[in-house]
Amino acid sequence: MAPVKRRVFKTKNEMAVELAKYTADLSSKFCKERGIFTVVLSGGDLIAWLWKLLEAPYIDSIEWSKWHIFWVDERVCAWDNVDNNYKLAYDGFLSKVPIPAENIYAIDNGLGAEGNAELAAERYEECLKQKVNQNIIRTYKSSGFPQFDLQLLGMGPDGHMASLFPGHDQINEKVKWVTSITDSPKPPPKRITFTLPVINCASYNVMAVCDKEQADSVAAALTHTKDLPAGRLTADVEVVWFLDLAAASKLPHGWCSIL
Repeated sequence: MAPVKRRVFKTKNEMAVELAKYTADLSSKFCKERGIFTVVLSGGDLIAWLWKLLEAPYIDSIEWSKWHIFWVDERVCAWDNVDNNYKLAYDGFLSKVPIPAENIYAIDNGLGAEGNAELAAERYEECLKQKVNQNIIRTYKSSGFPQFDLQLLGMGPDGHMASLFPGHDQINEKVKWVTSITDSPKPPPKRITFTLPVINCASYNVMAVCDKEQADSVAAALTHTKDLPAGRLTADVEVVWFLDLAAASKLPHGWCSIL
């Protein structure tokens, strides 16, 4: 299993600064090694925390044309729906950086508008397999699952990550790359999501969490006192939890040094 690191910041601004540096450093690494950087986004507050990448020195130094953007999960709705993670990412981040449109892989807009979660999941998995065949996405050395360079994840107060929720069967899927859920406890109910094996095959996984309402689940996930989806997060190379003081407040004393 990859080492799990915990970094605690006094403010969300300080976390955003370090999150930008971490992402930019990996972009430089993979663009140099592969000529491609595959990045997986999630929804929620994560997009807002990427704002430092839109400023100097990153906005002009990152090789944006080599980025390929995917989503770890998506709400099954049209692109222009306020619940859509693609819309959130486009409005807050993607529209402000020169990533080629053909390098951005959103859920099928028509299937989203129809609310067809099962077929939307199948189509997104087909998209991933096509990008594997085109050598855009690598595959994990032993399992053949897709291996993304960096995933930027968030966690809900109940300990869910992506659209893998406590007590739901999707967390146990071991064959599919992408699956669907139609009874999400957090609205909207219809979603697609990467499965746990795909999430855990990424080279680098970042879990960014802020605010006190998440503190109990942060502690439970990192100490494994409850069987929470976020507590099962690993990676091929490294997992890093980026936390603010409030989110880290229930962790055992001495577990994290404040940066």
